[in-house]
Amino acid sequence: MSARRFDDVDRQILSHLARDARMSNREIALDLGLAEGTVRARIKRLQANNMIRITAVTRFAGSKQPVMAYIGIRVDLHRIAEVAERIAGLPFIGFAATMLGRYDILAITIVEDGADLVRLVNDEIMSIAGVRHAETTLAVKNLKYDYRWGRIVDR
Repeated sequence: MSARRFDDVDRQILSHLARDARMSNREIALDLGLAEGTVRARIKRLQANNMIRITAVTRFAGSKQPVMAYIGIRVDLHRIAEVAERIAGLPFIGFAATMLGRYDILAITIVEDGADLVRLVNDEIMSIAGVRHAETTLAVKNLKYDYRWGRIVDR
């Protein structure tokens, strides 16, 4: 299968899948005036070329109201890459990136309460060699979260 850029037909198919990834190839084909095989082949090509990945987005299934926590981390300068990899590998971290500015690393996680966040930061993050400081911020009201915004990046 050849690697290509997204064309208008690909974008229309993806628009349907973004609204409802459970939509069948037949439904998409009927709506767009295409053959079902065309839709199936295009989706398969996009997946094979790592241009799209179809996944399930789940809700956090904790017993309490989940809270999104942002953790800004300052690290010894010569250890940023090493520490960033360690933090990205922690199972409770959903997002990690090296940064320019106030923090060297930004990590995002979901916690059940403040005690959970304190435990994660103090026991897991601050214990990593090279971490100098971690500052936390809790999201109190999510105004927008569009899971389609993120893109797939191979490591």
